[in-house]
Amino acid sequence: MRIAMFAAAGACVLLAGCGGPQTSQANNAQANISNESREENAAAPSNAMVMLAAPVPKDQALKIMHERHEAMEGLGKAMKALHRELDSGKPDINVIRAQTSTMASAAAKIPSLFPAGTGPDVGKTRAKAEIWQKQDVFTQKSKDFLAAAHTIDAAAKSGDVNKVMAVHDNVDKACKACHDPFRAPEH
Repeated sequence: MRIAMFAAAGACVLLAGCGGPQTSQANNAQANISNESREENAAAPSNAMVMLAAPVPKDQALKIMHERHEAMEGLGKAMKALHRELDSGKPDINVIRAQTSTMASAAAKIPSLFPAGTGPDVGKTRAKAEIWQKQDVFTQKSKDFLAAAHTIDAAAKSGDVNKVMAVHDNVDKACKACHDPFRAPEH
């Protein structure tokens, strides 16, 4: 599995070394894309690219792992607060909106919080090694969670508590679908 990861990372490095739109006539069509859209694309690597990159140095890995812990803890708190609000007699849509916004924001960060070299072999984490061993599955699960988080956030932004209630189970299911295979139990 490690050989496949290194081969994929090597392929990415080789492809990156081929140059940009200015180096090949075959890429001239790319040159017609506005600078703004190229900058947006360059700033947002795909989930797979983030995870296929070479492992980060240990000091940077520990910083990312701390950031990941804080993000996941914040996500958990937002989900608990959302559930409390939905279970209350009179849910406040403003409280709901704040929680779903936090959830959507955290969901968007998940892929970047799991680069190679930030697993259990580096430091204390509940992230299982399977995240990096089954990257395609993890990537899909994180996309599923992001979609569920965006859906509930859109429902909250609409101001309709009933819509939020109708889709909140999807968020719970998306969390569980990722936690079961990829998160170790708390000690």
